Amino acid sequence: MNQGEKLAIHEVLYRAAHGYDSHNVDMLTECFTKDAVMTIRVGGGDLIGPYDGQDAVLNFMKRAMKRQTDMRLHQISNIFFEREGKEEAVALSSLTLMAAENGVCQLLSTGIYRDEVVKVNGRWKVSKRHLDIELPV
Repeated sequence: MNQGEKLAIHEVLYRAAHGYDSHNVDMLTECFTKDAVMTIRVGGGDLIGPYDGQDAVLNFMKRAMKRQTDMRLHQISNIFFEREGKEEAVALSSLTLMAAENGVCQLLSTGIYRDEVVKVNGRWKVSKRHLDIELPV
């Protein structure tokens, strides 16, 4: 996989984070395949999900957005590739989750994303996402 393809995958991971933080559902939709699957594990506890299909993934995110009174910032870093191919790859990345509310910015949590990405009509999209996130600080 060349550097341009890797950069395109970085971009979709960043766009998914920004789409969530800015409540831009259209941007989020573009980041996930129609058959996307998402799971989460909080603090090593029970598995949450799976959320099967793009609609289920987005509905889960929209419900979470509605409950939040703060402004979120998902900082994605340390992206590397566990597997690379011409049409599919697996990327791992670190999450630092910040929130701002009432003039106070704080660290909420940290985590690790494991994203399986595929090329759809020339664009990289997340097809399977798992997040291991720590308990809130």
